[in-house]
Order: sequence, then C-alpha cells, then structure tokens
Amino acid sequence: MKENPAQAPVAAPVAAEPPAAPPAKPTRTAHRALAVALACGAVGAALVLVAAGKTWSRGLAPFGSGAAPVHATGSQTTALPGALALVGLAALVAVFAVRRAGRYAVAALLALSGLGVVVATVTRQGDRAALNSAAASASGLTRTAATHASGTAWPWVAFAGGLLLLLAGVLALRFGHRWPAMSGRYDRPGGRAAARPRTVPAPVDPDRPEDLWKALDRGEDPTGDGS
Repeated sequence: MKENPAQAPVAAPVAAEPPAAPPAKPTRTAHRALAVALACGAVGAALVLVAAGKTWSRGLAPFGSGAAPVHATGSQTTALPGALALVGLAALVAVFAVRRAGRYAVAALLALSGLGVVVATVTRQGDRAALNSAAASASGLTRTAATHASGTAWPWVAFAGGLLLLLAGVLALRFGHRWPAMSGRYDRPGGRAAARPRTVPAPVDPDRPEDLWKALDRGEDPTGDGS
C-alpha cells in the first residue's frame, strides 16, 4: 500500500540563532589597562623629575683645618633620568595621537624611556664624581675629594619612577591597539582640514543706507558698477 504524501511527516523549521554579542571583557580589560598606563606614566615621570632635583649624595669637603658640607643633586650626578622622563611623558601623550604602527613605535619609546631611567639610576647611584666636583669648588682645590660620602633615598625614588614608566610602555604595547585615538572628524579624507565655505555678500541696494554702510564696512565700493 502506497503512503499518502499528504500524511508524510514534515520537519519543523529550525529557528535561526541570533548572532552572539561580542564579549565585553576584552573592552573592559583594555579600558582598565588604559587607566593604569596613564596613572603609571604620569606618576612615574613626576617621580623621576622630582627626584632629579633632590640630593642624591652628600659629604664633606676638607677645607684648611675643618670641612665644609657639600652635596650633589640627581641632575648633577646624571642628567639622563630627567631627560628620559620628559621623553616618556611626551610619548605617553603621543600614544593617542597616532594609530597602527605609529602607536606601537611610540609605546616602545615609552617603555625604553622607563628602562633607560632604571639603568641610568642603578649605574650612576654610587658615582661620586659630582660630589667630588662640589668638594673641589668648595675648597678651591681641583684635586679635592669629598670625605664621609653617603647616599640618600632619592635615587630609589627615581628608580621607582622608571619602573612605572616601563610598566606604562608595556601596557601600551599590549593593549594600545584597543585604546581610542584623537578624533579626525574635522579632517578631509586627504588629511587636510575642511575649508569653511565662502559666503557671498548680498547685493547692495543703493536706496537703503544700511546696505551702503555694510558694504563700506566690508571694504567694498557701493557706488561701483561691479565691472
């Protein structure tokens, strides 16, 4: 006996699944990394710049039968940390002005600035050249060396600032491609700013004095024939 086609089972249509929403966790992670990088970069640069102006070492300069106290600041010991802190601060701001490969390059510059501060602070922390120079200036003798030399905690403050700059650079390298950039809505597709359309002044009615005065204010000759 043949089956009736009308009685054959019909498969129920499968409802299309709605597209899955993109996960929000990567976006939140990028925003947190942005906040941490900004804080680390700003605080790190500030620490290095403040520490560069503070006393890193102190001692005594022999002078006759006595001794005069002398000291050397961080910028006198080495000018590199302060200069690198300024470079890192500028790179932190420039991260948001560039895109794609330029952002990676600026982020790498930020990280290298922090690394340079760390290396310069560690290698020049025990250097007494600046302190001996201060002792020679105080005593008036070029070969005078400072005695009872000791260091302060300010080099370690600069060291901590360099680590914060390095951390900001690493975060920019890792999450910088997800961070926002400066808006370019006022730029043309070719890169130049859009020019404001030039308005054409209304024709001058010689029977209206106000039109004549407006034309004179614009530097036009209301009595001309326009040829």
